[in-house]
Amino acid sequence: MTTYHFVGIKGTGMSALAQILHDSGETVQGSDVDKYFFTQKALEEKGIKILPFSADNIEEGYVVIAGNAFGDEHEEIKRAKELGLTYYRYHDFLGEWLKRFTSIAVTGAHGKTSTTGLLSHVLDENYPTSFLIGDGTGKGGENSEYFVFESCEYRRHFLSYYPDYAIMTNVDFDHPDYFTSIDDVYDAFQQMAMQVRKGIIACGDDEHLQHIKANVPIVYYGFQESNDFQAKNVYETEEGTTFDVFVRGTYYATFTIPQFGSHTVLNALSVIALCDYDGIPAEEINALKTFAGVKRRFTEKEWGGQILVDDYAHHPIEIAATIDSARKKYKGRPAVAIFQPHTFSRTKAFLKEFAESLQEADYVYLCDIFGSARESKGNLTINDLQELIPGAEILAIEDTERLKEHKNGVLLFMGAGDIQKFQKEYEAKVKSVAE
Repeated sequence: MTTYHFVGIKGTGMSALAQILHDSGETVQGSDVDKYFFTQKALEEKGIKILPFSADNIEEGYVVIAGNAFGDEHEEIKRAKELGLTYYRYHDFLGEWLKRFTSIAVTGAHGKTSTTGLLSHVLDENYPTSFLIGDGTGKGGENSEYFVFESCEYRRHFLSYYPDYAIMTNVDFDHPDYFTSIDDVYDAFQQMAMQVRKGIIACGDDEHLQHIKANVPIVYYGFQESNDFQAKNVYETEEGTTFDVFVRGTYYATFTIPQFGSHTVLNALSVIALCDYDGIPAEEINALKTFAGVKRRFTEKEWGGQILVDDYAHHPIEIAATIDSARKKYKGRPAVAIFQPHTFSRTKAFLKEFAESLQEADYVYLCDIFGSARESKGNLTINDLQELIPGAEILAIEDTERLKEHKNGVLLFMGAGDIQKFQKEYEAKVKSVAE
């Protein structure tokens, strides 16, 4: 029996891939830092061993899969190479694994995780399906018909994949530590489009995607009349959002999703278009209405008279979408943004745009910039962002109790770093005060 060892198993993609291999009958283990990360819960529930980093973890006969956050000088990677073991980077192994199935890549600057989760749910309700979602969720099966996976453009990693189908949600400038411009991002998506084997489902409301060229048919979806699949007559109820779908001008069906915001309608529309393109009937696509969401995407709980929301939003477009969802779901309640910028390069590149999107909230609190493993410091501080937002306040971890004053508020804890610790600290303090 081969043992697959994951270097950095707590990473969202790595955790999901480890679960897929485990579910497929493989022997899986991994290593990571000692700090608790939300992805490890699923690993522990499946009995997947998590070790602290050590060269001694690597043994003869192992296949080693390394997370992209770890360089070639990492002690376990060096040991794997010394022993001459079969060794992959995450995206390279995934590119090999998906060849066993009808594969569907979900890519785009925003909306990847939610759309991957939604498509996985619809297919899994009707067919044997494997999936890899960027919130750390993975499911495998040797008899799966479909393999749905989140496909990230960062460092052009998605060029390791040759999927049967691809959903492209949008093209936008992000990851300024790697991409040089929007044209550079577009070039990456154009390269990826040429590797798709059967068909592309693309958002026609996105001006960049309108110009994508491919060797396979491109089906467009969106709100505009020019799209092949168009959402019309959108309205919100307490249960979610209902909309009609028209296919090339002809009424197709009406769908309801338990989410709010225009971006959630577009996500659903891409799934509807993909499923219809592959011959899946509308009554099966209706599984949309039971989708419970993915981790860290508008994950909410009631806390006293407040609603606390945990969200991964770390780009101005995503912040605006999260605030929009809060406004539509909780009409009349104040939206309170608690935002932790992720990486110095992104904060610097989008300083003005962050300020504009955050001003959509009623109150704004800013936490110190979260550096990444690749980028631990920079030349600007959170005060540079605060200066651009009238009334914005800096929030320290020891001062979270201040958020109590927003008695009827929807508290939006947003960021890709460790913003969750602010929410956790707030819950602990407010709970202890209440007791």
